[in-house]
Amino acid sequence: MSRIAQNLQAVLQTIVAAEHEAGRAPGSVQLLAVSKTFGPEAVLEAVQAGQLAFGENYVQEGVDKIRALAAATPTPDQALEWHFIGPIQSNKTRPIAEHFDWVHTVERDKTARRLSDQRPAGLAPLNVCIQVNISGEASKSGAAPGEALALARAVAALPRLRLRGLMAIPEPEHDLDQQRAAFRRVRELYDTLRAEGLALDTLSMGMSGDMRAAVLEGATIVRVGSAIFGARTYHKEPQ
Repeated sequence: MSRIAQNLQAVLQTIVAAEHEAGRAPGSVQLLAVSKTFGPEAVLEAVQAGQLAFGENYVQEGVDKIRALAAATPTPDQALEWHFIGPIQSNKTRPIAEHFDWVHTVERDKTARRLSDQRPAGLAPLNVCIQVNISGEASKSGAAPGEALALARAVAALPRLRLRGLMAIPEPEHDLDQQRAAFRRVRELYDTLRAEGLALDTLSMGMSGDMRAAVLEGATIVRVGSAIFGARTYHKEPQ
């Protein structure tokens, strides 16, 4: 078994244990393997170990991998699912709309309109999560919690998008209770939007260091990179 396959197995065991601890059904949390900065060969190792959903932060790198791995799965029912999880620059909305299945980082209605306008008619609607800056950090992207309802209604009205839920990256905490408190605020906002009539089903929250807390507070997608692929070397996305 490869190192990546072993790591995947360990992460999935952590998720299963957290589901059990939270009294949630097995399989209620999807693992999104964050493959940014790792090449197609690393993604292929994960595919061969059974992982099919991958997250990318850099548009061109992600598009290159999507193209390189288009024939990586043997049957149509094992098609790879690609999620864009990085900041969205206005000049990068078209390749995102054309190549990805999900976008987790919509924070403005202008961005949502561009994605809808540029989504090819032959593709299924683009699945969208609104990124919420739940900790109010000046350095972090995301809509303020008070803006989420209006933005969600605007996204839900667009024809080539499918609003799925919320995404958040809370301020890092090492204490489990503090991690849970931040994720609880995201879940409470999610519940508020659902009570307003929005058909949400996705909470994208939790990463390598806090996925247990996220699952305990209702995450349906956890975004895990380093615990699967190892330490990464960051680079700047070409303009």
